[in-house]
Formats: sequence, structure tokens, C-alpha cells
Amino acid sequence: MGSDDAGFAEFVVAQQAGLLRLATLLAGDTGHGEDLLQTALLKVYRRWGRVSRLEHPAAYARRVLVTTHTSWCRRLSTSEQVMESLPDHADPAASVEVDHDLRVALQALPPRMRAALVLRYFADLTEEQTAQVMGCATSTVNTQVVRGLARLRTVLAAPQDALAPAPPTPTPRNTDAAPYTWIVREDLP
Repeated sequence: MGSDDAGFAEFVVAQQAGLLRLATLLAGDTGHGEDLLQTALLKVYRRWGRVSRLEHPAAYARRVLVTTHTSWCRRLSTSEQVMESLPDHADPAASVEVDHDLRVALQALPPRMRAALVLRYFADLTEEQTAQVMGCATSTVNTQVVRGLARLRTVLAAPQDALAPAPPTPTPRNTDAAPYTWIVREDLP
């Protein structure tokens, strides 16, 4: 193992718990958070020669984590349904357990708003640090945080049944009807 590899391994050991907590909060569950963290760490490793010389390599890793998450969210189309996550198994070694209702409420927020809240209140970054990680102005962070907190209060104040997705409404089927309905338009040539 080279000195760069050893330095990266030390970095991962020192920063993994905090980065995993951040990734889990951004992604909404432990499994997706682990995938997000793995992808972000791979990106950091590819540039580790330059990153290791930075004053704060952990800040760079957080930024990569947030931008990777934002990129993943953009790729999801509105027609694509994300499967409901299974409950996490208790892992005493991991400190990523977050109240289920809060996790569900965070998932109801847009990705940038969620990132601003998670970075400010869970990663305990300042407004300036959060703006730097998100690649935006401090005023944008303030706006996202204020609006995000207001939405969280609304979602968390709602009855618990409102947090769960509504069950699909069954559609009655008429077995005597033809499988297709044809519409005939008289005005077409």
C-alpha cells in the first residue's frame, strides 16, 4: 500500500462515521446512505493526491457527498417510483439511527433544502461552510433552511397517518367490457 493509499485509509477511518451519518440523512435510509458514501469516497479517492494537500479534506468529501446526492436526485424521473425502504436492523456500532418520523419528513423535502438542513443541523456546519459545500450563496442557505424548517414543522405536526403514503385505490373491473375503448372522432379526415 502506497503512502497515498495509507493516507486515504486513515482519512476514511477518521471521517467515516460522520460522513455516513450525513449520507444517511441525505439519502433517507442506511442502505442508500452507504451507497452514496461509497460513491462519494470513490470520487474522493480518484483525486486523493490533490485532496490530501487541502486544508480541510473532510469539507471536500462533504461537498462531493452533497453534489453526488443532488446528481442522483436529478436522475430520478418523476414517473419513477422509489420502492419503500425496509426497516433498518439494529446495529449498535452505527450511530446513524435517526427518528423514523424525522427521516420520513426529511425525504418530503426537495434535495437542496434537505441538504441545507442536514449540513446545518446534523453536520453542525456554519452558514458559510454550508454555502461552500453546497456551492451557493449564504443567503441561499438561509432561505433553504428557513423554508425547510417551516415545512418540517408542518409535516411533523400532521397526524402520523399523513406521513405514510396513501394505499392505492382499487379499480373495479368489468369483465364484460371490451379491453379497449375506441374513441371515434367525426371531424378527422
